[in-house]
Amino acid sequence: MSADAAAAHVLILGGTTEARRLAEALAGDPSYRVTTSLAGRVASPALPPGETRIGGFGGPAGLAAWIGSHGVTHLVDATHPFAERMSFNAAGAAALTGVPLLALRRPGWTPGPGDDWTFVDCLEEAAERLPGLGSRAFLTTGRMGLHTFAHLTGTWFLVRSVDPPATPVPPHLEVLLARGPFTLDDERELIARYRIDVLVTKDSGGSATAPKLTAAREAGIPVLVVRRPPVPAGVAQTDSVEAVGRWLRER
Repeated sequence: MSADAAAAHVLILGGTTEARRLAEALAGDPSYRVTTSLAGRVASPALPPGETRIGGFGGPAGLAAWIGSHGVTHLVDATHPFAERMSFNAAGAAALTGVPLLALRRPGWTPGPGDDWTFVDCLEEAAERLPGLGSRAFLTTGRMGLHTFAHLTGTWFLVRSVDPPATPVPPHLEVLLARGPFTLDDERELIARYRIDVLVTKDSGGSATAPKLTAAREAGIPVLVVRRPPVPAGVAQTDSVEAVGRWLRER
């Protein structure tokens, strides 16, 4: 048996900083063969070490078939905290195949002294509450959900994304094409330059996009925060790459 055939095959459902760090941590270990799957929503993604695949699987059954045909022995859901459908597909595929599944989720954000945060459960509720909080919004919920705000004619929006958004979009919109992470000075300057009076974000967690929250607090502007969906019932969860390594070694 070849060394590659003897190695555990870890499929990482990725696209996040944590997924890349996990792939980097496992890449030099001959005990593991690593494949990272990316959704393909970014035109030119930064590829992690190891093998990669891009695109969907076709639901839980499609993912289960891929797992079986490629000899996957361990499944790690390191998708974005708001990639709810993919997380449920992973749980379904793990149930179909019996392959162990672990969700890797960065901790969520919590407000601190001086923060003015309003929590909502979905983008639709954010769109409903937004006009009462400000008229010049920095919308950082991702380009895929802009249609939810398209009916708001009285609000001016600033959106920052890696790729241009698809229509429909709000009528008063400016798009900045940029890839993070962004520094606190970047966010301070942006809020001041565009006269932002409300920030809209998802509770993505992590440090890469957290400076906007500090800049909003310093500027004294409210933040509208969309709560993250829960991990599917019965799925084990951790918030560190090191814990994933221990989980893999135990299995």
